[in-house]
Amino acid sequence: MQDIRRNNVERFKGFGTLYDQNRPSAPTEVVEILNTYLGTKPRLVADVGCGTGLSSWIWLNEAERIIGIEPSDDMRAVAEAKWEAAGKPDHLRFVSGLSHELGLPDGSVDIVTCSQSFHWMEPQSTLREFARVLRPGGIFAAYDCDWPPVLDWQLEQAYQQLIAEADEQASRLEAQENQAHKWSKDEHLQQINQSGLFRYVREIVFHHHETFDADRYVNLALSQGGLQTALKLGADELLTAAEEFRALAARIFDGQSRTVLFSYRMRLGII
Repeated sequence: MQDIRRNNVERFKGFGTLYDQNRPSAPTEVVEILNTYLGTKPRLVADVGCGTGLSSWIWLNEAERIIGIEPSDDMRAVAEAKWEAAGKPDHLRFVSGLSHELGLPDGSVDIVTCSQSFHWMEPQSTLREFARVLRPGGIFAAYDCDWPPVLDWQLEQAYQQLIAEADEQASRLEAQENQAHKWSKDEHLQQINQSGLFRYVREIVFHHHETFDADRYVNLALSQGGLQTALKLGADELLTAAEEFRALAARIFDGQSRTVLFSYRMRLGII
């Protein structure tokens, strides 16, 4: 298990800036939903697997304290650079940590979130740790968007084909002992429910819109971990496929910015 955790962390090495500049911002609906269930302004939010902090900043004016926890030095460095540029707000900080060893006191956290990250965590040990740090009435929420975002069926189909080819190449080129492991997002709700740690469990679906141009849409695909892994392992043929995808995006966007729809699924449990 230690090797799997190390491989999962290493998967995101080297493309933190690409990730941060092109991934969607965490939707404000996340704050609205979780604060509604909590019934009060959270004293402490722990954003676990926070990456470059995109999912941490939405709490800046909505929680008394926010801790972004991220094991990847590359990803966390981007988060910390943005934190410094914003004047180092003292109620937000970013730390290194793993989901099964948060280093936080028992019953100290109101809300634990995992944005686009819970599938990289061993669920049983992670959920036990989340339950330990959550106070009674506290909430754990894992939320993820569906890929690709909604815009044009031909572009979405090409996106899916590019990512599928990249995943196949990464699996072929990566040594068995170095392979990362993802747990199925479709099983998140079942994992939370079967843990027996939460008295209320449910799934919530919502949507979020953002403005994209062709470059950002292409770079969104390029920020996917499987594609980056394949490129790092020498799958140069993907560069040709990526350029074909870029040309298609340029034709469809036609020099304009367009509104893109992201569909989100939140799986939550209340202690």
